[in-house]
Amino acid sequence: MAVAQRLIPIRLLFYLPLTFSPYAKVPGMLAFTLRLFSLQQLVALWMILSFLPSISKADAVESRPNVVLIVADDLGWADLKCYGSSLHRTPHLDRLSQQGMRFTQAYAACPVCSPTRASIMTGKWPARLNLTDWLPGRPDRPDQKLKRPVIAQQLPLNEITLAEVFQQAGYTCGSIGKWHLGGSGFGPREQGFHFNIGGDETGTPLSYFAPYGRNQRQMPGLEDAPVGEYLTDRLGVEASRFIAENRERPFFLYLPHFAVHTPMRAREDLIAKYPAAGVFSGRQNNPVYAAMMESLDEAAGRVLKALDEHHLTENTIVIFTSDNGGLATTEGPNTPATSNAPLREGKGYLYEGGIRVPLIVRWPGQIPAATICNVPVQSIDLFPTLAAAARLKTQAAPDGVSLLPVLRQSGELKREDLYWHYPHYSNQGGRPGAAVRSGEYKLIEFFETGRRELFHVARDLSESRNLSEEKPELVRQLGEKLAAWQQAAGARMMTSNSEYIPNPQAADGTITLPARTAEVHGVMLRYEPMPHKNTLGFWVRQDDWASFEFTCRTPGTFTVEALVGCGNGSGGSRVKFQVAEQSLSLTVVETGGFQKFVPVNPGEITLKAPGRYSLTVKPEHKPGVAVMDLREIVLKPKAK
Repeated sequence: MAVAQRLIPIRLLFYLPLTFSPYAKVPGMLAFTLRLFSLQQLVALWMILSFLPSISKADAVESRPNVVLIVADDLGWADLKCYGSSLHRTPHLDRLSQQGMRFTQAYAACPVCSPTRASIMTGKWPARLNLTDWLPGRPDRPDQKLKRPVIAQQLPLNEITLAEVFQQAGYTCGSIGKWHLGGSGFGPREQGFHFNIGGDETGTPLSYFAPYGRNQRQMPGLEDAPVGEYLTDRLGVEASRFIAENRERPFFLYLPHFAVHTPMRAREDLIAKYPAAGVFSGRQNNPVYAAMMESLDEAAGRVLKALDEHHLTENTIVIFTSDNGGLATTEGPNTPATSNAPLREGKGYLYEGGIRVPLIVRWPGQIPAATICNVPVQSIDLFPTLAAAARLKTQAAPDGVSLLPVLRQSGELKREDLYWHYPHYSNQGGRPGAAVRSGEYKLIEFFETGRRELFHVARDLSESRNLSEEKPELVRQLGEKLAAWQQAAGARMMTSNSEYIPNPQAADGTITLPARTAEVHGVMLRYEPMPHKNTLGFWVRQDDWASFEFTCRTPGTFTVEALVGCGNGSGGSRVKFQVAEQSLSLTVVETGGFQKFVPVNPGEITLKAPGRYSLTVKPEHKPGVAVMDLREIVLKPKAK
């Protein structure tokens, strides 16, 4: 090529467009052009022209990469081996991370599924879409202080989706797996996908094993399946088939798996590979979940193998992520599914365990292999990133930003703040609230009481130290940022529940006050929802205290019984129980561990009239590291 460049005179640059334009078909023009050059120059010209089509084709292919977007369901940040799991076997996804970039601070736009999926499809905050809970959402209940806002029951058709943008650019678009963004008239086919397998309005599969149906309903596109076939395997096969059938044209494959969502069902041959589960103790030890993880990894491996077999790997962007954190609380058989440790809590919570997710992106030649990115990013960023990577034109106005500068390590993101708005009570026990991450700090605001918690999440990954008292000015600033964003995004707010009945009295007269219903006051005291704890814990400050609201229908005299745990060396705290201007005192004794609960009886109280009451628990003296753990308080009517 260098020789040809030296042999061709400058005048070729002028005549070349004419020679090979439509006008060159005129014999006189072609003959005139050929007379201008020697034989040697014409040979060089032929070399250039024979090379040009290959250049043009390469440029076209490079500018139109294929895209495979794999979204797992309820998969936690720590569930992949490459993210630190010591139990789960994920060799294919681990290899993917070695071939691309692994993000350590990637976030879902919501702690539950549908809103995050909507954010992926549109690049917009769920609050702006008014789709802030799983669909159709949890109904309001008498035990909830606030009522949820009315939310959209589907992704609106007037929103521009990622599939629509790809389709307009000539891509073949397929959705294989969970949709959960609307039913009839609002499915994948109506939102830009050429075809859909498995996706409808439901959030859980009708069955993980074929036949894929229940109660005369059938998962779309999966009507014909051999009995006993496993759903995750099937979706991997369908994805591989999609790649093979569309290998000659650009494609966008959206592969949102149902795994590893409940119900916990897995292949028996895979379950047998893992040790039997013992008592859940905050570590990953669920063999059914581990088997589901392995099937998910195998399905991803099928996709990667198909790309290799059809020589598409070099020109395909592959993304793997999850829609929210892992399920770390009890919700059906074989749960908790996983532990998100060292992150706090899990699905349904605005703490890191509920919203921080794995994110792996591979794009050979564009993203350096085996790289780790510590920049905070969010699911709203996938839409603008893929649109920019494929050079797609769109009128959409996403809230996210393109990640290409960090993916290519060519620049920084011009954004500092990430936001969440969750005006709902989650099935997992999470309370309604909102959050903002600004730089290395994160503020959570809870809607019931206005309580604010501040964490330095860059240093305090487990959100164990609330800095709200130490940095009141920062709390104020971030609170103002959060309020301004909520207004700009049109976030719907909650309203008071006039039918609120806290901790109602049972038919036998007993009033039970579980730890999960407590309102915590102070800085460190918190409710720990994981089943091996299920307690008010981190009671390391004497100034922290708790209160419980309850409803008495039949007044009388009640014996107070509390389930208390106290570790060795922390006994001796003096605690005051107070209700209806009556006080009881308890000296906490060691029980052999903070989660080794024993019943204690501080005394009796008398409620003179029906109505709503508040019981407070306040330390008066704390000689040890912590006051105690408190699982529940029971008011038992005294026999007359």
